Amino acid sequence: MPIEKRWVVKPQGNPEAVAAMAAALGIAPVLANLLVQRGIDTVEKARKFFNPHLSDLHDPFLMKDMDRAVERVERAVREHEKIMVYGDYDVDGTTAVALVYKFLRHIGHKNLMFYIPDRYTEGYGISIKGIDHAVRKGATLIIALDCGIKAMEKVVYAKSRGVDFIICDHHLPAGEIPAAVAVLDAKRADCSYPFDELSGCGVGFKLVQAYAQKNRIPFSEIEPLLDLLVVSIASDIVPLTGENRILAHYGLSRLNNNPSKGLLSIIKICGLDKHSITIDDIVFKIGPRINAAGRMRMDENDENAAPSGGHAAVNLLIEGDEVQAEEFGSVIDAFNQDRKCIDRSVTQEAHDFIERNPEMKRLKSTVIYNPRWMKGIVGIVASRLIETYYRPTVVLTMSNGFVTGSARSVPGFDLYQAVESCADLLENFGGHMYAAGMTMRPENVEEFTRRFNAYVERNIDPEMLLPQVEIDSDLLFSEITPQFRRDLNRFQPFGPGNAAPVFVTYGASCHGEAKLVGMDCEHLRMDLMQRQKPNTTIQTIAFQQPTHYEWVRSGRPVDVCYQIVENHYRGTVTTQLRIKDIKPVLK
Repeated sequence: MPIEKRWVVKPQGNPEAVAAMAAALGIAPVLANLLVQRGIDTVEKARKFFNPHLSDLHDPFLMKDMDRAVERVERAVREHEKIMVYGDYDVDGTTAVALVYKFLRHIGHKNLMFYIPDRYTEGYGISIKGIDHAVRKGATLIIALDCGIKAMEKVVYAKSRGVDFIICDHHLPAGEIPAAVAVLDAKRADCSYPFDELSGCGVGFKLVQAYAQKNRIPFSEIEPLLDLLVVSIASDIVPLTGENRILAHYGLSRLNNNPSKGLLSIIKICGLDKHSITIDDIVFKIGPRINAAGRMRMDENDENAAPSGGHAAVNLLIEGDEVQAEEFGSVIDAFNQDRKCIDRSVTQEAHDFIERNPEMKRLKSTVIYNPRWMKGIVGIVASRLIETYYRPTVVLTMSNGFVTGSARSVPGFDLYQAVESCADLLENFGGHMYAAGMTMRPENVEEFTRRFNAYVERNIDPEMLLPQVEIDSDLLFSEITPQFRRDLNRFQPFGPGNAAPVFVTYGASCHGEAKLVGMDCEHLRMDLMQRQKPNTTIQTIAFQQPTHYEWVRSGRPVDVCYQIVENHYRGTVTTQLRIKDIKPVLK
């Protein structure tokens, strides 16, 4: 049985302010209320929100060390030094590497290579193996993207081998900053850059923007790179506010109208070439395919090519030939198919283990360990377990003689602090409030499990263990007019910090037939009609919610909360409600 959700209606805006905003902008009061809820409380802010402009991007030289970074790249370009572009194996890292690599290639720098560490043999971040590879290949400058902010010893080692580092990261620094030529990270305590929520790829883009600005390269020459940047922004779940909103807006435009050949091949594979691509499409379709390459274990390591799964992803993203890009795209899609099979199998194993151990089900957290599971999918499995058990979750496996794992949290609970409380048991760890990774010796697993569970037991608010749906406002079906939908679309792109609005409608009932659809009849599709407005019916889909089928089918009333989406089917676009939750009306 699914866990019952709490519905929490957000505080509504001041009625007078909402009415004034609605009148000034010519939009429905419900939409003006959404603006006020998001802190957009003046007409000027609203107009800027609805019309993002590239001229509102911040000067990249406001970022600490940017001048030094640009000077070092200029010197490398001028003196034809070999540059290694180095990045993490996830979507943010591989898009960042592709973006910087493509820019350097565009300005004519040919002495260039890229490197993605192997998840299994090197792990996250800067590796000694990667630095040694740079030395063997004659590289004298490494531009590290989406990693490196804690690589103090690695940077010193590289310097001793004659290799300089420029670090472009967006993770929280430790107390010490690496002694690189330049460390670009808006989260540095001594950095006054106005926006500190860029993705790793976003920091790489600011470096490119700064180089272009100083060397009088028109912005139009770097704008084509924004399709890569929006893929990173969506996939890395950074807030879609400030600069990220502007960059994502223009990146989506590029992705829809003139994407690079590599991304076009994925778009076609996903079946997204026939309709407008959204942030959700990137999160659920494009991003996972790029991510899958870095998750999968490679059979061999060719020392000359320095391959890894992520290496294959970058090859795709930098490819300029459409036929070759389609071949690379097929390889990436095959990685994704393999990944899906493996994570389904492991998730089922984890479920079965928990169900056989009732004492685990009584806890307020889950720590589960199996040395046979693939390292690359434990984060996905942790997320899947939260969908069922809804509590902080750690999934551990064995890799290279150490136990390694990923943790995921529920809204409101600081997972990083829970992991940090066990720091003395860990070889290393990192992450943030809702996701973390860690490595430990096998003999510490039992004590880590005990202490992590005890920390959660002491510190979690019981309400955090109940999933909740945050509702922006109530709405009548009759208010969902074509004009309302057009105005609502202007709020996009949706994501963290600018979530797709959730509305609630009370007292709706099925009009016509309700159907269970999907391979396992796991989704509920129905046309709903509101009792107060019997002439207004609307299509709806409730994914993974078959529970209320009989109730709805009988015509009895329900309250529903939902997002308003466009449904594309065989060239026709219709309005559809994506149901978040259903509550039968019992009175």
